[in-house]
Amino acid sequence: MSAETIPIPAGRAPALETSLSSQPSSLPLWDRLSTWASENKTVVYTIAGIAVVVTGAGVVYYTKDSRTNSRETSSDEKKRASKKERRKAKKDKDKEQTQPQVKTESQQEPKQKIPTVESDPSEDLPQVDPLTVESLPDQERKEYATRLKIAGNKAYGDKSYNEAIELYGKAILCKPDPIFYSNRAACYNALGNWDKVVEDTTAAVALDSEYVKALNRRANAYEHLEKYSEALLDYTASCIIDGFRNEQSAQSVERLLKKVAEAKGKAILESKEKKLPSPTFVTNYLQSFRPKPRPEGLDDTTDLDESSGKAQLRAGLAAMEKKTGEGYDAASRAFDKALELRDLGEHEAFAYNMRGTFRYLRGENADALKDLDRSVELNPSLTQSYIKRASMHLELGNREGAAQDFEIAMEQKQDDPDIYYHRAQLHFILAEFAEAAKDYQKSIDLDKDFIFSHIQLGVTQYKMGSIASSMATFRRCIKNFDKMPDVYNYYGELLLDQQKYSEAIEKFETAIELEKQSKPLGMNVLPLINKALALFQWKQDFQEAEKLCQKALIIDPECDIAVATMAQLLLQQGKVTDALKYFEQAAALSRTEGEIVNALSYAEATRTQLEVQEKYPQLSTRLHGMGGQFGAPGMR
Repeated sequence: MSAETIPIPAGRAPALETSLSSQPSSLPLWDRLSTWASENKTVVYTIAGIAVVVTGAGVVYYTKDSRTNSRETSSDEKKRASKKERRKAKKDKDKEQTQPQVKTESQQEPKQKIPTVESDPSEDLPQVDPLTVESLPDQERKEYATRLKIAGNKAYGDKSYNEAIELYGKAILCKPDPIFYSNRAACYNALGNWDKVVEDTTAAVALDSEYVKALNRRANAYEHLEKYSEALLDYTASCIIDGFRNEQSAQSVERLLKKVAEAKGKAILESKEKKLPSPTFVTNYLQSFRPKPRPEGLDDTTDLDESSGKAQLRAGLAAMEKKTGEGYDAASRAFDKALELRDLGEHEAFAYNMRGTFRYLRGENADALKDLDRSVELNPSLTQSYIKRASMHLELGNREGAAQDFEIAMEQKQDDPDIYYHRAQLHFILAEFAEAAKDYQKSIDLDKDFIFSHIQLGVTQYKMGSIASSMATFRRCIKNFDKMPDVYNYYGELLLDQQKYSEAIEKFETAIELEKQSKPLGMNVLPLINKALALFQWKQDFQEAEKLCQKALIIDPECDIAVATMAQLLLQQGKVTDALKYFEQAAALSRTEGEIVNALSYAEATRTQLEVQEKYPQLSTRLHGMGGQFGAPGMR
């Protein structure tokens, strides 16, 4: 689904992968789907071929790697290729017998040359038109068509495309053959006449609905005409007919998915209302910073004029503490109001920090960066502003800017544990796990009470292959933070990655109960989603998995991970139409252009599957068959 970009924070998802700006989290859901889709092209378009599983990386969409099949069948393909070569050699020989050969000057013998008159394929060709063809017997029509086609092939080889077009046209008069239409389309293709290419390939497909070459030619023409959805449909049908053995067609599907999604994504982004993401996302982002008391003068005991900027700033902090969607919306409005009213005194830098934070969460990166720039200008010692700005630089692909902000923050306050924690996130994203582990440990050394440094250290150890060390880290976490649901949730993910299903589900259930007790109004729904996926992976219990996802969506209707998980569960059951609705909902909930494009890519893949089945009903059975072949409901 593109040039590589820095992963975009997508709220706290299952561990093992992380974004810089959130606590232990995975790569954005749609980035992971994109990676999976590029490695498992076939199953994106199969109903039964997509399995949702959970590994330590959280939500993973798994199928048997088709590359294995490719290796296993390579010898057979070679055999088939050799047979094709033999058939081609025979065909060329036959062609030589029916087509006059013209020796080049270098081939002609200078001496003892027997005077002859070489035949030109264009000579003695049957002269046909719509009227004369009608009077010809069937056999004679076929013979005429063959001769005209051979002449057309020669003209095409000589790049005499207009002549070839005329010859193929006469061949079609004699015998409306899909090959003749496709060959004429190739001439129009060479001339760049895309409308004519579409016209002739459509005629060819009408005569042979599984004519792959014609479908690919029409898809290419549609792409030149910027009719990307039509091109995607043809390439997809071609891939299904070919069993996804044609790598070029499969790559074309990916390219077209991206183009279609980008076109629709831009339209969505232009009209999209800037609003905060789900409460789960916001909570997880804010909790990636160590909790600190309110700044002096903004506590509840201080007497403030309610119409002042300081009072609004305090109101925003109080609203944040509710950890609900309504609370975060109120906080965002209060921070905006605080800076409108001004008169913030020593709290002005902090106010810009908070407004910039919520602008960033709404996806207003440019304005957020301006606020954080202003914040550090007013108070260079406010290291949190540098850290947040670093995360924005990283999201925008500016790694150097992110690293520079961490350096400046350390110059201001080198013993701030948040700096090391978030710099570790940067290393983690770049797969620099040894460096990440050092920074997580430094963060712990400076403040052992911040749970997420411990969790992410355990995850990093796991990624490095130090399974025993990772498990020991999590066992210590449970001992020291036994009332914190996050420990059980992430530990459960690692257990699940090791296929210890029963133990993993037990940990998820503990996390769910602790979430209910500690945050009844704003519980984190990720343990519910993890349990749903675990039940599916272990027992293929769709019914219970769906119930858990629905419960998560009742609690947090805008949780993109819950929406996408529902989409995949439905797709796995063959409920393609319902799955499409959820994929489209996920796109609507996406926060950035990259996330929208990824979500729409899956929606378009699902939509195209439906269209293929509607337009080419004979391919439906083949789709189902491929699903079984390429690894359906496979458990890892």
